[in-house]
Amino acid sequence: MNSPAILEEVAEARDLIGEPEPADFYRLGLAGCIDRLTVPLRRQGTCVHWETPHHCLEISASCASLLYRSAQVTLNNAFRHAHATDVTVRLSAVFHGIRLTVADNGTGMRQGAVRRGSARHGAAGSASAGSTAFQAASSEGGRRSPGLRTMAAEVEEAGGTVAIASDPESGTAVTITIPLD
Repeated sequence: MNSPAILEEVAEARDLIGEPEPADFYRLGLAGCIDRLTVPLRRQGTCVHWETPHHCLEISASCASLLYRSAQVTLNNAFRHAHATDVTVRLSAVFHGIRLTVADNGTGMRQGAVRRGSARHGAAGSASAGSTAFQAASSEGGRRSPGLRTMAAEVEEAGGTVAIASDPESGTAVTITIPLD
């Protein structure tokens, strides 16, 4: 179980999902960089689906960086905790904003792990029915996930919203909406 090949793959997955920003961000674009984050999921047999706009959408470097870091957090959770066999990454333009959704068919968060927070719901997007904003506990002792909490704080500071919908039978979907105005 602790063969050198497996340990090397785990170390590579940690490095890739944990890297602050890839060196080739401008060459690959936002979608290409996020796609690199899905490599560890694919290696473990998870099917990764992409849905992106068919037109170019110009976004600032700070917005792209925030969406990239948000993708890191959500894909890292899918890789380490969800045991998903299917993950969908969706980038879409919304009225005066851009939205990133990462949905998986994994184990979801345990009941009570996702708690209602005081999300801001502006013109860029709002939480849908059954969604919970901001606060999520990790599966370890009911503590809140520092990754999700930090991500949500950064998104809110940028004027955006985070919505989390989770069900143990259908998985978790995290939706991040950032205004472009």
